[in-house]
Amino acid sequence: MTHRLSASPETCRWGYLDAGTPPVLTIRSGERVTIETVSGGPDALPPAGFHVPPELLAIHAAETGIPQGHILTGPVAIEGARPGDVLEVRILDVSLRQDWGFNRHRPLAGTLPDDFPVFHQMTIPLDRARLTGRMPWGLDIPLSPFFGVMAVAPPPEWGRCTSIIPRAFGGNLDNKELTAGSTLYLPVFVEGALFSCGDGHGAQGDGEVNVTAIETALSGTFEFVLRKDLRLTSPQAETPSHVVTMGLDPDLDRCVERALRDMIDLVVARVGITRDEAYALCSIAADLRVTQTVNQHKGVHCMLRKDYLVR
Repeated sequence: MTHRLSASPETCRWGYLDAGTPPVLTIRSGERVTIETVSGGPDALPPAGFHVPPELLAIHAAETGIPQGHILTGPVAIEGARPGDVLEVRILDVSLRQDWGFNRHRPLAGTLPDDFPVFHQMTIPLDRARLTGRMPWGLDIPLSPFFGVMAVAPPPEWGRCTSIIPRAFGGNLDNKELTAGSTLYLPVFVEGALFSCGDGHGAQGDGEVNVTAIETALSGTFEFVLRKDLRLTSPQAETPSHVVTMGLDPDLDRCVERALRDMIDLVVARVGITRDEAYALCSIAADLRVTQTVNQHKGVHCMLRKDYLVR
């Protein structure tokens, strides 16, 4: 069964994740949901001639101010989910919902906060048939859409958490590997898990250095599987070809250490070799990549081919 969750003022919230937010949809493990998302405030709207989803304008009108952070659709509750479980999020499809995206940077933000003192914004036309985005100087960028934010609810004792900072519950991971065909694993902290997503990206480089990618509206179809046989303390993922561990911390060195330790643990568990042997394998065959450097907590992901998880 596939449910549908549209974006609207009633199904979206702007800028935060909170264990106290009631679910807008409840499903069973193994069911699918197609979730629609929108992105950007009134200042990000394109010039005349582009399609603006009417629900984006309705969400703008419902806000008394413009919050910081992302417009998120959800949460979706999964029956039977309990703290300590893992939510397996199979990303079956990701598609564009509009014919434009935007990119911008502002003073005192991004990876080079002092180098660009003037606000700059671009509207980027998107060709849904060719799956390309056209830059202002005529370059066509191939699109590979994914959700920058996918999250379960944070632990109740953390209170309301900004959507900007990625943490153990997922959130603003900005991991461009999480396209259709990949799977995200999130540790569960509250009953129902309470999954939300947003921050649609048409394309992004590792690092997302100026704070934004091609920000746009997306539709995603997910299959949610409740895993009571797994234990995780931070997000992990799989692509068709790789296993992926993630480190999140304000210090990039700590990100590296966390992603690497989790990969060593994953290899030991799956292959049955020693930690010394797994450490050696990571040095020989795993790749450490900078996910993003702009969300206060930075990100590093460690990737290892599934072909190497054999003995």
